[in-house]
Amino acid sequence: MDLNLLRTFVAVYESRSLTSAAARLYVTQPAVSQALTRMRRQWDDPLFHRVGRTMEPTAAAQSIYPSFRDALMTIDRALDAVHSFDPATSDRRFTVAMSELGEIGYVPALFAAVRAAAPGIGIEVVSLDLELLPDWLARGTVDLAVTSLPISGAFEHQVLKSERYAVLMGEDHPLTAPPLTLKDYLKADHAVVAGDSGRPALDAALGRLGAPIRPAVSVRHFASLPPLLSAPNRLIATVPASIARGWAETWPVVLRDLPFELPGVEISLLKRTTSQHTAALDWFHGTVLRALRGDPGEFSSIGARKPLDSRS
Repeated sequence: MDLNLLRTFVAVYESRSLTSAAARLYVTQPAVSQALTRMRRQWDDPLFHRVGRTMEPTAAAQSIYPSFRDALMTIDRALDAVHSFDPATSDRRFTVAMSELGEIGYVPALFAAVRAAAPGIGIEVVSLDLELLPDWLARGTVDLAVTSLPISGAFEHQVLKSERYAVLMGEDHPLTAPPLTLKDYLKADHAVVAGDSGRPALDAALGRLGAPIRPAVSVRHFASLPPLLSAPNRLIATVPASIARGWAETWPVVLRDLPFELPGVEISLLKRTTSQHTAALDWFHGTVLRALRGDPGEFSSIGARKPLDSRS
């Protein structure tokens, strides 16, 4: 078996595109088409069917892909041991998928760790899309992802930290006097962030209590919460405790413990499964993991209060 055919097969399988596979392999699209024709004859199977603009694998292609991918990764790691990846001279660009909170809280530490060892490496952060993330990781669209929600697929992942939630409200809110009871919590007007990835765990806990809440206001960004809560709106919000503590230092808000049990939400680092640039990916993954594992994140800057304009 021609090793180049295996590389072409894996590239088409992971990218679902002849054009993308050609770019990844640094060959022309006709060369990929010719290799695919050879493979089809050799294995007596079409391997891929065109569906719109996508090359969808056949059942036979799906069955052989894991073994071919693992074999190529083993070969590439052996070659990398001889011609090792050098982060100090690399100008590679890595892509990481994160939520709004992840970007604000973790990118500074991530970038500092990468830049310290690899001044020429670039990092692109893309917005987390949980529906598309399994496909992104399987095709190599992103290299790593930081998320608190489980996703489908057998992706390597490591837990970075467990995040607990707390209740935040303005310092003049009538519920500031402890303890906050479940009855008062459920009767209060709630502000929520629609894109909070920890929200499903909170909703599930309330569902088990038979006491779902109906938000008074739903916003798109966490930065909207501090001014909402500190204004005389009598709103409360259930947010990650690390964020609540940061805001309590910069805004007229106070935090209280949840009046019910909610296990910590695990935030994990996920790694793509595609076989290209294995040594570079291993280095990047290890560097990011060491930088972020156990890091509480820097969230106090979200919605930081600006000094009042003396002219107002």
